[in-house]
Amino acid sequence: MSDETLLTHHVLEMRGVSKLYSGRAVLDRLTLCVPRGTVVGLLGKNGAGKTTLLRAALGIARIDHGTVTILDEPAWTLSASAKQQIGYVPQSPQLYPWMRVDQIIAYTASFYLHWNRALVERLVTQWEVPLRRRAGTLSVGELQKLALVLALGHEPALLVLDEPVAALDPSARREFLKVVLEIAAGGERTEIFSTHITSDLERVADRVAILQRGAISFFGELGELKDQVKRLAITSTNSLPEQFSLPGQISQRIEGKQALVTTRAWSPGMAGEIESQWHAEVEVQDLNLEEIFLELHDA
Repeated sequence: MSDETLLTHHVLEMRGVSKLYSGRAVLDRLTLCVPRGTVVGLLGKNGAGKTTLLRAALGIARIDHGTVTILDEPAWTLSASAKQQIGYVPQSPQLYPWMRVDQIIAYTASFYLHWNRALVERLVTQWEVPLRRRAGTLSVGELQKLALVLALGHEPALLVLDEPVAALDPSARREFLKVVLEIAAGGERTEIFSTHITSDLERVADRVAILQRGAISFFGELGELKDQVKRLAITSTNSLPEQFSLPGQISQRIEGKQALVTTRAWSPGMAGEIESQWHAEVEVQDLNLEEIFLELHDA
């Protein structure tokens, strides 16, 4: 039985969602249902609408069509109790520049019924967040660390992160991803994060959502995506056709008796059919997530 069957309850449901800006559909009849206890990495090119998707999911941006339900409530009218269970870090955190970091932490903590002071103190120390400095004097990376601490302090059931490590150096990124894995280990919390760093996503996400042309073109387990998308290196004793037409074909490059063809509908029988039809040898090449992402978006 698959994880999807076992996890029947969705923390987030977006169905037929459209969001228009100046008449252009940034989200176009998009559907995305995220099961409880999963870590979802959201991938898309710059400008694809990842931030808009996350803001619509949280009820920050009002949608034009469709429905969004989060924690069993309509996103646009979330109750105070539901908001207590959500942590959010926007791409560019806006904090109080005149307040000291320790004051911002104390102020934020006052809004929550539950606040894990020990966790916050550990993260502040581990990430070297300067408690006595004013927020307005912090670097972009330090602001991002502080925003992450504020989002984690109340131990939310749903954590939504928009490019959470974009401004962090490699060492800080590793430390943050370690915390993400710790949070996910219990299987009770759900995390959704957008990123353009595919290596980070491969380390922590168990599911991938790919946003293309305003819709989710793939949502599933990372292993499932890698099983579907393969590159075929074809070598024939005869000249190959000018064009291949394989199921799920994404790209092809043919030069005489050699070809490279990428498909997103790979099946074991495909190689045998090519070998038989074109008197060719077929080498099936596995792709990493970055290679898959580039293939899909160059298509």
